[in-house]
Amino acid sequence: MSAQRTVRRLITYALLFALVVITAVGLSGLLGRLLVAGTELATDDVAGLARSLAFALIGGPLAALLWWAVWRRLDDPEERSAVGWGLYLAGAYMLALLLASTNVLNTISSLIGGEGPEWRLSLATGLVWSAVWAWHRWMWRHPRKNPTDLADVPTVLGAVLGLILGVGGAVSALSTLLDTALRGAATEISVGKPWWVSALQALVWAAGGTAVWWWHWKHDGGRQLRTGLADVALITVGVLGAGVLTLGGAGVALFVVLRLLFDRTESPELLLEPLAPAVSAAAIGCLVWVYHRNIARGRSEATLQGGRLVTSGVALIAAASGIGVIVNSVLAMTAAPLAGAGARTLLLAGISSLLVGGPVWWLAWRPLDQAAATGTGQSARRIYLVAVFGLSAVVAVVTLLVIGFRMFEFFLTDVGGGILVDRIRAPLGLLVATGLVFAYHFAVWRQDRAGLAAAGPVPPRTIGHVILVAGSDPAPLRRVIGEVTGAGVTVWTRADGRAGGAAGAAGGALPGNAGAAEAQLAAALEGVAAARVLVIADQHGGIDVIPLRG
Repeated sequence: MSAQRTVRRLITYALLFALVVITAVGLSGLLGRLLVAGTELATDDVAGLARSLAFALIGGPLAALLWWAVWRRLDDPEERSAVGWGLYLAGAYMLALLLASTNVLNTISSLIGGEGPEWRLSLATGLVWSAVWAWHRWMWRHPRKNPTDLADVPTVLGAVLGLILGVGGAVSALSTLLDTALRGAATEISVGKPWWVSALQALVWAAGGTAVWWWHWKHDGGRQLRTGLADVALITVGVLGAGVLTLGGAGVALFVVLRLLFDRTESPELLLEPLAPAVSAAAIGCLVWVYHRNIARGRSEATLQGGRLVTSGVALIAAASGIGVIVNSVLAMTAAPLAGAGARTLLLAGISSLLVGGPVWWLAWRPLDQAAATGTGQSARRIYLVAVFGLSAVVAVVTLLVIGFRMFEFFLTDVGGGILVDRIRAPLGLLVATGLVFAYHFAVWRQDRAGLAAAGPVPPRTIGHVILVAGSDPAPLRRVIGEVTGAGVTVWTRADGRAGGAAGAAGGALPGNAGAAEAQLAAALEGVAAARVLVIADQHGGIDVIPLRG
């Protein structure tokens, strides 16, 4: 019976999703024709009009009937808690939000640029999908029929969408301003419109994306979410995505500066062309990166360690790529001493990538302080090392195959001279960089194994996860929990503003009691066995450890 209900729900919600999309497409087409052609709906596209009428007049009533049947069933708590209901609402909500926001922003941008009547079609699509978004938001926030499973997915994904739109618009706007300041009239020639129009259009996208982000991050409480999806989104978009944007922009900017100093083989206008987008990407990406890294510090130990390792991985790729390009350029100079400008440009590209990625990797990975990682941090380190080994193996196999192919091709075609080095220098440089990365991380892995063996067998974990309710500075208590239990920690900040335990001592409320609170917590956790444990640090410095069932 349960399997039948699951299949029925999947079919029902999939059909409802398809009917809603069909109806919205039909209504968008009809409204767009009305705005563009007035009362002459058919114009020259009779087939398109017939399709829109069929989608709207047939799909609409069917969607309404199916939705009414689904809505009535949601009085049953089992239906409300079904995964299908949460998946449908999350998918329809995000699709509507994406299409509504992009089309509305595109309409405003087109009006600013004076791009003809095409804005009416975007406006029609934006209005229809805005109505669909509002309808699904009402269902999502309904007090009695909102989903109990996957209820936080729209909040997390909405914040991610807004952040991407806002960052893209901000980078484009700042790039236009900087490019105008650096290159002047050449900007308008390359863009094809006045610079202020492009800047204003980009600002529209930046403001719109920021509004979408703020609505879900602040208004809907996305910042306070402590779910797995929220942490993954924080690391993937806020740390990984922003880190790639920052390091990529900084690397290109440094490359342009080095070319201006040592490789002026092109006109200054051409050399400066990528500088403004690179500086803009680095500046905006750095702001987003720092903000989300600070947010990660208030999350669980696994999230904090994950953010640090992701940063280390991004910087490692940049530094290793720089080493590979440097080797490539040196081989180019060896094979063809008269190569000149091409090899020098390649060398400067490798140096810029290494100078950007190397220091960031050093700060994130902290090679001189590797013994500090314990518990959850040690597990994350092992996963990171295994990932590095796997990627290194893939890159090494691919580069060896390419080198072998180039060598066999060289000997079989009987081409003499120093051309062989020129053929294999690019994959050979990548292979050298991969070998260095693998050798270093293999040494770290062996060192970790030796340390674990010297420490003796690891006692089995008796606590799966800890929820810590503390004051403004939960870091001391979180560190104690990680050292004693090795379990992941989720921090909840007290809403009443009262500092407790070690947090209160750190803030000055309870001077001198920080060490006592940490010792008390370590003693209270001894012997506790539960999948989840709640730890409450009260305002008087007391520690309450509560094992949770289920």
